[in-house]
Amino acid sequence: MDEARFEEIYRLYATDVLRFSYFYLGSREQAEDVTQDTFVKLLTSCPPDLAPQALKTWLLKVARNRCRDTWRTSWARRVIVGSPMLELIPENGSVLEDRQDKQALLQAINELAPAFREVILLYYYQQCSIPDIAQMLHVSTGTISSRLSRARQKLENKLKGSDACEYGTEAEDPAPNRG
Repeated sequence: MDEARFEEIYRLYATDVLRFSYFYLGSREQAEDVTQDTFVKLLTSCPPDLAPQALKTWLLKVARNRCRDTWRTSWARRVIVGSPMLELIPENGSVLEDRQDKQALLQAINELAPAFREVILLYYYQQCSIPDIAQMLHVSTGTISSRLSRARQKLENKLKGSDACEYGTEAEDPAPNRG
């Protein structure tokens, strides 16, 4: 990959990768490390036949895997929702306007099982399509639709003050990826 192409890709997608990683990990330093690792992998391991429209999906998939590796380390801790994270939420008409509502939403998202949290982050905050998310996570589009629906229900119940929903408790994790 030539330098000009790399710089263009970095300019287009670095903020998305950083935002996704920061929300996933809750640490700016860790998110910056993941972003750097993701773009190093782009230079060293990017599939040569990767279509330009699939590049963002590939980058977010690499970042997600690197975030998971970071979470697995013994020193990783859950994010404490605070004002710096709120700056990473896109400001548009569909996002809640009140800061307390944003904090409650972030806290509720953070409390979701990882598989549910991932689909919410990818779908709403990275604007990935369901087929792109399915490809990233190696599951069917039906599984992603189901996880998205269940995550929305869990968020709605959490924000209304209920800790459980018809599918079980928040600690419930969906079935493992079956490829």
